[in-house]
Amino acid sequence: MRYCDETSAVVHWASEEFFIPYVSPLDGRIHRYFPDFLLEVRTSDGGIKKFVIEIKPHAQTKVPEPRRKTKKFLAEVATFAVNQAKWQAAKEFCDKQKMAFLVITEKELFQRLK
Repeated sequence: MRYCDETSAVVHWASEEFFIPYVSPLDGRIHRYFPDFLLEVRTSDGGIKKFVIEIKPHAQTKVPEPRRKTKKFLAEVATFAVNQAKWQAAKEFCDKQKMAFLVITEKELFQRLK
């Protein structure tokens, strides 16, 4: 949030401002997905580009490694499946709205600290 406030190229930002409907693979029902951020950024050519941004731990962005079917493993599989459904719905929404959808992990967030 500090980045958004202190970066002059960021024209507008909001946190969990809107929702995107998605179908959960766990129950087949429609749920509401609230992306973490909406950003409007001034580009170098003076235009405005809009981004929908989700921030997640890197571990939740990759397929869980197969192992014994413990409760923890099954929860990781369920989380991954739900995230994939949310992100697919977000990509489709953003394509229709001419926006970009990004999933950012700690790897990207903390890259500047290296």
